[in-house]
Amino acid sequence: MKRIIQETEDGSKTIYIEDWDETYHSKHGAVQEAFHVFIKNGLHHFITNQNKLKIIEIGLGTGLNAFITMLEAEKNKKPIEYLGVEKFPISEKEFELVNYFEDVFKFYPELQSRKKEFEEYYQHLFHCKWVEWVEISEYFKIKKIEEDFFNLKDSLEKEFDLVYFDAFGSRVQPELWEIDLLEIVDNLTKTNAIFTTYAAKGSIKRGLKELGYTVEKRPGPPGKREMMVGLKNINH
Repeated sequence: MKRIIQETEDGSKTIYIEDWDETYHSKHGAVQEAFHVFIKNGLHHFITNQNKLKIIEIGLGTGLNAFITMLEAEKNKKPIEYLGVEKFPISEKEFELVNYFEDVFKFYPELQSRKKEFEEYYQHLFHCKWVEWVEISEYFKIKKIEEDFFNLKDSLEKEFDLVYFDAFGSRVQPELWEIDLLEIVDNLTKTNAIFTTYAAKGSIKRGLKELGYTVEKRPGPPGKREMMVGLKNINH
């Protein structure tokens, strides 16, 4: 599949898949979408609780969500273990071309004195080994696996508190938004968990409800009217 680097409206970049007419991130702004969907409407539900948080991301992609999550972990001294699942890892050249470091780090002035340190963390996130847990910083560990999402039914990693569901859109991969995959992912979570995604598709709403989640449609990031959050045995 031919992949092309494109600039989004907030100045950050994304990868465009020409064959599918699909981008990895919102054309209205890659960084602002990641903050809104996965941090504001996901991670921040847990930020005042200092217990270790386990996150699984369905669609590691460029590593943008993982990097912002690592900065949040350091900023809030919040221990996080992060499993990133990706079927089609990006290349080193693509990583260098999208380069989110400056786009993201400008939102963390309180960490400015440690900028050089975090530049090293950003590089380490991409270049570290796959299939094993790697400590990136004091508060952030990651394990990256190259895998078809449906094969997660055999995963030994379980007990996740939070799901970042960042798969390609239903227009190009509708099977990723149906009950079969949702059930596989749900089986990896704790009895109290949150599922957050940029989509507001009817099939995912029905699937999450069938699995016992309270589903909320919330305002989407710039350029998108709605997004969706599923709460499993968790108060608002």
